[in-house]
Amino acid sequence: MKDALKVYAPIALLVLALTIIAMRMVAPPPPKSIVFAAGGADGQYYALAEQYAEALSVHGIEVTVLETRGTMENYALLEGGADVAFLQGGLATPEHKESYEALGGMFVEPLWLFTRAEAEFETFGMMQNASIGAGPLGSGTRALVELLIEEWGGDWRFSDVRSDAGVKALAELETLRLDVVAFSASIEAPYVQAGLRNPNYGLVSLDQVSGLSMRNPALTPVTLYHGVVDFDQDLPRQDVELIASVAQLGVRKDLHPAIQSVLLEAAETIHSEGNLLTRAGTFPDAERVELPLSDEARRYYRSGPTFLRRYFSFGWANFLERAWVFLLPLIAALIPLVQMAPPIYRWRIRRKIYVWYNDLHELERRGIEAETKELRQGVLEEIHKLQMEVGTVDVPVSYNDELYHLRSHINFVEALIARQKVAAG
Repeated sequence: MKDALKVYAPIALLVLALTIIAMRMVAPPPPKSIVFAAGGADGQYYALAEQYAEALSVHGIEVTVLETRGTMENYALLEGGADVAFLQGGLATPEHKESYEALGGMFVEPLWLFTRAEAEFETFGMMQNASIGAGPLGSGTRALVELLIEEWGGDWRFSDVRSDAGVKALAELETLRLDVVAFSASIEAPYVQAGLRNPNYGLVSLDQVSGLSMRNPALTPVTLYHGVVDFDQDLPRQDVELIASVAQLGVRKDLHPAIQSVLLEAAETIHSEGNLLTRAGTFPDAERVELPLSDEARRYYRSGPTFLRRYFSFGWANFLERAWVFLLPLIAALIPLVQMAPPIYRWRIRRKIYVWYNDLHELERRGIEAETKELRQGVLEEIHKLQMEVGTVDVPVSYNDELYHLRSHINFVEALIARQKVAAG
């Protein structure tokens, strides 16, 4: 065992050293926590971000969801403070496109324009003199309304009233503080559902959605079909044409590819079912983005989860995907090392036996040449010690024949010297 340890322990230490050196050279592991810039606490962005947090927690990744005022603040947070964010389409600047990437389009967000039921706004252009509540500065809704105003041109006025969010904003229609309340949100948002189902509110249908989408590729026309919200209540009572932006999942360029991949896995589960405006399987979508699609997202849409991710947990798959860079050269280095170990081990065992033979040969010479009884007796005692030493040696079974040959030779030399002793006497 001692000989085996002396041979194999250095090899094991060398392998360990090579592994540590190689691990320092491979890509760093993914972070254990990320920050997700969402939206208002009562909005769809925030609710969806919490679903992502739950999905990633299964893989040991902690997601901190930030409440924000919307897309423009989310862009600012991506610059420092957030790793991933929901971003409303149509609002990216050239600087944003240079700095950030997208994992794909995730769902449509129509621009909902609610008025009092008796109000007669047949087109967006008729709202030029209306008091419009479009959310605070920095919100995606306000930015989208400003984009439409720029397209229509002319003099417009926003309400100076700082309206409440969500359902409370709708109530300001009834108090006459606002003529129009705008929301850019998913159809599942509670305040959108409240506006669609309350008979006191009307939903404005836009008549130029196709032209708008051609002028701005980040916008897309959608139709809220007659009766699709509630057939029993006949809601809506006619087809309503809406213009919608596509919400993207935006990330910093330096976000670890493994985190991007697991976010896309979650996105497939969260966004693929469809809703009253889009069919199942429409999202996530690699095409409906205005930020550049990340390299990892391109790979994912082309091939899906990596081969290892299909068979291993997130942690193990990520480790193996990073480790293969050094595993192949490490294995190549191990093969000759492992092949060298048995010959070295055999050499060490045989070397010990050969050393004993040298000692035995020297004792034989000294015993034969001894001229006195005391000298011969001293040699016999040394031979006895050698015999005891060899008798306590533990060697592999394959070397027992050589060991027993040595022991028989020791006995032979002992007997030879003993006869010399008798003869001399």
